[in-house]
Amino acid sequence: MKTPHSKSAIAPATRNDLARLVDEQMATDILALHPTIAEVEEAALLATREGDVLAKAGHQLSTNAAEILNILTTDEEEEPPLIR
Repeated sequence: MKTPHSKSAIAPATRNDLARLVDEQMATDILALHPTIAEVEEAALLATREGDVLAKAGHQLSTNAAEILNILTTDEEEEPPLIR
């Protein structure tokens, strides 16, 4: 995990940072929040369920990271269509 003083903690995320993680629309939505790389990394960890370690350590999610997590998991929260 990055320390608060690492470059990713303050460096703004770019479209290139997001290109391998999400589609264009999600990248646009995330970049509108002006997140740091660390916020994107934090949300991505939680979205893949590997963030349990953060939660157990009492780590509080930043507002931006929470918004990014919401964007990343929106499809997961939708109900599957009923099959007839």
